[in-house]
Amino acid sequence: MATIQDVAKAAGVSAMTVSNVINDHPNVRPATRERVLAAMARLDYRVNVAARNLRKGRTGTIGLAVPEVNRPYYGRLAAAIITAAARHGLRVSVEQTGARRENELAALSLSRNRLYDGLILSTVGMGPADVAALEVDHPVVLLGERIFGGPVDHVAMPNVEASAAATRHLIERGCRRVALVCGELRDEVHMSSLRHTGYRQALRAAGLPADPALVQSVPALTMAEGARRARAMVAGGLDFDGVFCVTDTVAMGVLRGLADAGVRVPEQVKVIGFDNVDESAFLVPSLSTVDPDHDLMAERAVGLLVARLGSAGPPAEQEEFVSPFSLVLRESTAH
Repeated sequence: MATIQDVAKAAGVSAMTVSNVINDHPNVRPATRERVLAAMARLDYRVNVAARNLRKGRTGTIGLAVPEVNRPYYGRLAAAIITAAARHGLRVSVEQTGARRENELAALSLSRNRLYDGLILSTVGMGPADVAALEVDHPVVLLGERIFGGPVDHVAMPNVEASAAATRHLIERGCRRVALVCGELRDEVHMSSLRHTGYRQALRAAGLPADPALVQSVPALTMAEGARRARAMVAGGLDFDGVFCVTDTVAMGVLRGLADAGVRVPEQVKVIGFDNVDESAFLVPSLSTVDPDHDLMAERAVGLLVARLGSAGPPAEQEEFVSPFSLVLRESTAH
């Protein structure tokens, strides 16, 4: 295998000049650059990028750990983060945690072994009791709601405010019996509980009762469970004229289940989701939803990580960033 010294000898330059060409140094004359590149091609010289980055203490790769890669929301988020990272000259390695606490902890502890410069972690299983696990020797940015006030930067969605706005929209469109299809509700902070809080706030502000029968928890936030629950709601005689689903994925299933049960959307029941995944615009009817600005969240998460990577001074205060949102109104809540 050719070495940098072999290239220098073949091109009639110093090893430092070859290094400057490899690193795209601007102070190399064009004729010299061409001669070095020709020698590299002739000798089949390959730059050992891994060794070069390791000498700098960097690999140019960051990790992204998400619960699942086969859900529209996480696929959309991963694409946005990859695009944002590319603007900073970084590559992204994506891994799946399965929404399991032990896998999220492993992603934190093994990031250095996998040669990540830093990690963006979407947490579902970890909670406030796991704050100590965030004390690692590499930058970490959390996505999600599970750990507030920890020792790392945090990018979150406006879960309460946006859910209240979505529920309020259904009420403004004439709904008086608004159902919520969500995940398991627990006392600790997590996505479904926060969106349930926003839902209840909107009902209370409108003077509508919070009927426990209208809160429908499903074991998994999937299309299949959404469809199954919608069919069960109709078959069980539940009186409802609106549905707020805590994710678009669940809402897609709810639309299918209502159609199976012969319920017309939006004429009989209006439906709104949360996430504004690309598929929501192409359903029949198209799905009204909350847009939490994935691109801004991704840009902010990558930007915070890059700032930590480039910081030479004492660590700055951890940042909590909550994304803005907007409602995207489509056919599923039309008059």
